[in-house]
Amino acid sequence: MADFFDINTIFFTLWDYPMSYLEFFGAVIGAVAVWLSALANIWSWPIGAVSVFLFFFLFYQVQLYPDMFLQVFFLIMNLQGWWRWTHPKQNEANNDQELRISRMPTRQFVVWTLSGLVATVLLGTFASNLHDWFPVLFSKPSAFPYLDSFTTVMSVVATFLMIEKRVECWYVWLGVDAILTYMYFVKGVKFVGIEYFVFCFIAAVGAWHWTQEYRSYKPRTV
Repeated sequence: MADFFDINTIFFTLWDYPMSYLEFFGAVIGAVAVWLSALANIWSWPIGAVSVFLFFFLFYQVQLYPDMFLQVFFLIMNLQGWWRWTHPKQNEANNDQELRISRMPTRQFVVWTLSGLVATVLLGTFASNLHDWFPVLFSKPSAFPYLDSFTTVMSVVATFLMIEKRVECWYVWLGVDAILTYMYFVKGVKFVGIEYFVFCFIAAVGAWHWTQEYRSYKPRTV
């Protein structure tokens, strides 16, 4: 079982690219979860929890430490999102008695974005020094400490927006997925890179689908 979590344990080789069990199953399960999210399907949360559990071990082994820490956050948020979508307040429920899709006020979105940039600088500084501060745990320097920190922070922002079913979460995910596609290809986890390239298109589908559902709601009467 331990070999399953080792990226050097190869599941199969495709076009001279060795595919580990960890990368393959983490990516495939994650892709299913993201597609279900784009369709606003409640099962995206528990399925996503399985994927982030696997990716925690993957990112540790390729020195993407902010991404590794992010998986712990994602695991907790998947459970919270599952609860939030299935237990809306009375005035927040749609016809299926799940949380309604909504939009975020522009001013609030700007504040979240600026806060994310500040957090990126702080996390990037921390990540760039991990190998000096904790050499036993982190024997190699963090790859792309600031760029990886930016995608980590904005993924946190997008996750909170998704838990609240805000349409804007998909625009944030689109930017994050584009950057991560580049990073994963550079780090050699190419199957995950391809997955995140596909995620860019799924984010566009999610933005379209959620916007259409939001517009379909009848105006609320006071």
